[in-house]
Amino acid sequence: MRRICDISCMSRSAKFTERQISTAKALLQQANTAEDIRAAQAVLLPAVHGLTMEETGIAMGVSRATVGRFQQRIRQAKGKPGVASGVVAGEGRGWGGRRNSHMTPEEEAEFLAPWAAEAETAGMIVMGPIRAALAQKLGRPVRASVVWRLLARHGWRKVAPDTRHPKADYAVQAAWKKNSRRHWFPPSGSTIPRIVPCA
Repeated sequence: MRRICDISCMSRSAKFTERQISTAKALLQQANTAEDIRAAQAVLLPAVHGLTMEETGIAMGVSRATVGRFQQRIRQAKGKPGVASGVVAGEGRGWGGRRNSHMTPEEEAEFLAPWAAEAETAGMIVMGPIRAALAQKLGRPVRASVVWRLLARHGWRKVAPDTRHPKADYAVQAAWKKNSRRHWFPPSGSTIPRIVPCA
C-alpha cells in the first residue's frame, strides 16, 4: 500500500553551523538593505524556528530556490572578518552571465572571422550558410535565433529589405499611373464577361 503525504512531510530543514547562525545574526543587526535582511532571515528562520525551506520561502514571500540562494550567501561569508552590509548580498552571487553558451567569445569571434571577410567584399551575408556551418561545428542542429543572437553579440545587425528598389524611378512610375487605362478588359476569346463602367 502506497503512503500519501503532503509536501510538508517531505520538506527538509537546512543545517547550519554556529558560525553561520552568528554571521546571520550579525548581518541582521547591521543590515542596510532589504537583501541583507532576507539573507539573514533565510538562515535564522530555519535555524532558530525550525522552518523548512518551503515554509521559510512562504514566510519571506520568495521561492524555495531563492531561500537557498540567500542561505548560500551566508555560507560563503564564513571566515571573513565582520559582516558589513552588502558583503553577503553582493559577493559570490553567480547570478546572470552565460551558463549555457556553446562557445567562448573568442571561439565565436574565430568562427565568424571568415564570414566577416566575405561581408567586407559582398557588403552583406546570408544567415543560412552560417547556421549550417554552426550546426556542423557543434555537431547538432541549431535554431535560427541562436545564430541571430551570436551575430548580435559581435556587432552584426539584421538588414531588413528596403521599402523601394534601388533602381526605381518615381517619375516613370507617376507617368505610367497617369497614362494607364482606368479599366482593363479581358483578352479576346476569354469567357470572363466584359464589364463596362456606366457613364
